[in-house]
Amino acid sequence: MQTRFTVEQLTDPAIARSNEVLRSCVHCGFCTATCPTYQVLGDELDSPRGRIYLIKDMLEKGRPADEKTVKHIDRCLSCLACMTTCPSGVHYMHLVDHAREYIEATYKRPFFERMLRWTLAKILPYPTRFRLALMGARLGRPFARLMPDARLRAMLEMAPKQIPPVSRNDDPQVFATIGEKKMRVALMTGCAQRALNTDINDATIRLLRRLGCEVVIAQGQGCCGALTHHMGKTAESHATAARNIRAWWAEMQGPGLDAIVINTSGCGTTVKDYGHMFRNEALAQEAGAVAEIAMDVSEVLMKLDLPQGAEQKLKVAYHAACSLQHGQQIKTYPKDLLKRAGFEVVEPRDSHLCCGSAGTYNLMQPEISKQLKDRKVQTLEAKSPDIIAAGNIGCMIQIGSGTGIPVVHTVELLDWATGGPRPRALDIAETA
Repeated sequence: MQTRFTVEQLTDPAIARSNEVLRSCVHCGFCTATCPTYQVLGDELDSPRGRIYLIKDMLEKGRPADEKTVKHIDRCLSCLACMTTCPSGVHYMHLVDHAREYIEATYKRPFFERMLRWTLAKILPYPTRFRLALMGARLGRPFARLMPDARLRAMLEMAPKQIPPVSRNDDPQVFATIGEKKMRVALMTGCAQRALNTDINDATIRLLRRLGCEVVIAQGQGCCGALTHHMGKTAESHATAARNIRAWWAEMQGPGLDAIVINTSGCGTTVKDYGHMFRNEALAQEAGAVAEIAMDVSEVLMKLDLPQGAEQKLKVAYHAACSLQHGQQIKTYPKDLLKRAGFEVVEPRDSHLCCGSAGTYNLMQPEISKQLKDRKVQTLEAKSPDIIAAGNIGCMIQIGSGTGIPVVHTVELLDWATGGPRPRALDIAETA
């Protein structure tokens, strides 16, 4: 694609990077075939190709974002299926992230929308605040239908029926390995996951220790920054990301780390991009080093000797989170591990399509999100599974709100198969 940025514009590193991405696009349209919003809405401007044209026009002219551009960029899930499909290697993620930052700086949203986005940015990345908000939402949930705005209804309906107690395993500490020590790893405990489902980190710690890992919960770590990063709130996202970088860098300089383990794939995609995010900042070296050893939990488990399990006689429908299969290009590891643990693994039709969760997307674009959720649930239930497994908390909450089949994290099943407790979600489903 031909671009017409001025020499002066290209002195801005963000513009220079977007120019590289734009020039790699040959506008072939292959991306439209795998774009969930294009399939649902049928509008060219709600496809990656259409959004690329809008972003190009906005950035080249250096004009403030307009309502039309904002509407179509906001509708993007950042599922990154287009990047998997693209034959030209267009790095759409960097382009749309820059567009969102530009929109945040140049476009004044309606007051109510600004308040919603501010509220989400000030609550979701902080586990204690989020937990309190969930408690409040539980009280308001019976009145959700009375809410005039679909986004408010979605926020109330998101509240789980049960909010788990705080897990002290998420506190800064070191868990000794069980048996021979093979690796020393830091576990990213996350933010929203610590409020929504504490079983995931608990299961991850047990499993890693059992397989020979010393597990570090680093002092000072927290939200990866993804939630605010995808809102275009760069200062906030970089502030939280910088705390993680410093926390893990300190561990890397001390006893050392073989890996930073991430069991929420949405976070993993962002942490692995820290080198790019901080390329022009003082923490560039540290950010690059952290990104280099960041791994999804399935990547780490493939390096360890997961024992061959007996046949479990349970059919598991594996949901591939977009941030894992497209963002990190990890497609087979979770399925391979589940099969090794003794589970029968099936995949739904159109497994490349998003479930509609996508960070805060299901809260800010609830109508589109619901259509995508209904599609995903139908294809999963068509496989008649006993359990649905996923590697991302957002997907688990999204899919779980639309089906009676228990939804668990992949690592919970692997922990169970190798001597850990039965996932609590299975017991809840049986008594429901």
